[in-house]
Amino acid sequence: MHITLVKKRLESGEPCRKCAEVEALLEARGVRGLISRVVWADVSEPDSEGWALARRHGVETAPFFIVETPDAPPQVITSALRFIKLAEAARAGSSGGALGAARGAASHEAKSSNEAGGSDAAVGVSGDSASLPAPPTSAAGGAGEAPAPPGLLVSEVEAAAAELAQRAPQHIVRWALTRFGAGLKLAFSGAEDVALLHMAVEAGLPFRCFCLDTGRLHPETHRFIDTVRKHYGVTIELLSPTPGPVEALVRQKGLFSFYDDGHKECCGVRKLEPLRRGLADAACWMTGQRRDQSPTRSEVSVLEVDLGFRGAGPTLFKVNPLANWTLKQVWGYLRAEGVPTNELHERGYVSIGCEPCTRPPRPGEHERAGRWWWEAETQRECGLHVSTRG
Repeated sequence: MHITLVKKRLESGEPCRKCAEVEALLEARGVRGLISRVVWADVSEPDSEGWALARRHGVETAPFFIVETPDAPPQVITSALRFIKLAEAARAGSSGGALGAARGAASHEAKSSNEAGGSDAAVGVSGDSASLPAPPTSAAGGAGEAPAPPGLLVSEVEAAAAELAQRAPQHIVRWALTRFGAGLKLAFSGAEDVALLHMAVEAGLPFRCFCLDTGRLHPETHRFIDTVRKHYGVTIELLSPTPGPVEALVRQKGLFSFYDDGHKECCGVRKLEPLRRGLADAACWMTGQRRDQSPTRSEVSVLEVDLGFRGAGPTLFKVNPLANWTLKQVWGYLRAEGVPTNELHERGYVSIGCEPCTRPPRPGEHERAGRWWWEAETQRECGLHVSTRG
């Protein structure tokens, strides 16, 4: 089996960020040695071998893998995670088994691409061109820069949301990554919303990821964040609260004032303030909200304008790809895809937040009943998600 890795080289001579992240992931998973050769799609050389291979195979993302075996046509894989599954199978088994894995991975990828297609024009999807732009021409003005992602107008939200509501979460994730590019930030809570991070990595498009480190998370959640970083080879930015307001609150009211005064004040300094900072350079953010999580989230839309925070532009958008999935569907996906999960789930925790404010729900309770359980059910939101409905 011969495997070619095609990477994009920027004008600076450095590999693109995604290519560097994939290289690190291959090394971490111990499969980098299975790569037979590396070729480059050089943004300053339209005739470079990498561009030629991209054109030949109709590929618009970078990096990508070409798997060749003597008794089958070349198979192209654009997902690093699917390639790793193939490579691990090849390392553990025979070449015949590896070829079967390659065919399976390619077939699964084609199926996913078809699912993400359909009526994309209705919601303005432009494919993966933001990840690997068309090669530059030698004519004047051919700068070779990736085109800016198309973004979204407020007037388009209602129609786009109606269209996306009929689609699978994987499609919604790819749509958002294509629409907003690196302007999209994925909010990772350290719980079952790791499904979104998995989908984003599978899409092979640029994104940024952050987690609110309130200073009161479970140790298990911190270990899980490290596990996810290593497993996917991604950067997860930890957004911590500004020390001054936290110190003032603790000095005045102690560490557990929320049991007497409610959680809003503590969440304000430990969650809302760092989130405002984190979203200041974003065009859109992605969350794991679902309608079945609690009564306060029963009308969550897959796409909405965020009225509670400001981003880099005049409008901040929010996309909730899991809105229409149930908890059972999320866990079915996590198990089927072999996604790592927080060990707290094995102890009965469902929704996971700060350690003092989270307990496992009791039988018959909804999954967020274990959050701020001493408060009225209508008050069990921290303020991160402002409803767009009356």
